[in-house]
Amino acid sequence: MNFITILIKMFFLYTPFFALSMFLAMTDHAEEKERIALAAKTTLSVLLISLVLLFFGNQIFRVFGITVDAFRIGAGSLLFLSAVSLIQGKKTKDVNPDDDFTVVPLAIPTIVGPATIGAIMVMGSEFTTFDAKLMGSLAVGAATISVGLILVVSSYIERAIKKRGIIIISKLTGLILAALAAQMIFTGIKSFLFS
Repeated sequence: MNFITILIKMFFLYTPFFALSMFLAMTDHAEEKERIALAAKTTLSVLLISLVLLFFGNQIFRVFGITVDAFRIGAGSLLFLSAVSLIQGKKTKDVNPDDDFTVVPLAIPTIVGPATIGAIMVMGSEFTTFDAKLMGSLAVGAATISVGLILVVSSYIERAIKKRGIIIISKLTGLILAALAAQMIFTGIKSFLFS
């Protein structure tokens, strides 16, 4: 996989437009400066979580005795369920505005959900050289910053495309995630059967 491929894949795995709708709901009464600060904190949380999963996924596999192919199938199944949930339309949960929601529930599990965690761990297991790990880290970083920028300009996006537009884009994201999930499952089954 090259840099652009990983960046695009990670961008959609983060379900940015669902994250946007959640962020808007949670910061409904926040001022613009506060929204920017919250977006920055969420972005940093997502980046740290993703890099830990990317670099230490192999060790987690070894500890639990899980093969990459088994994890591909499991993560692909979870990702497919997430995609279906996005297409059907998730409802945001009620959140106390005084609570710090940037890590939980916004970074985890809204942006980095179970399926995304699985996909990042599988991807990390495929990076065997320093160059590959560096490229993967940069691509994950770029995807995370892209999502962060969407959150920073969330109020402008909401004014431009309205809530209905965000819902439509979320559903399209769900379709792309469903295709990614199917590919992960097929790759896992193929590798398991023919290895």
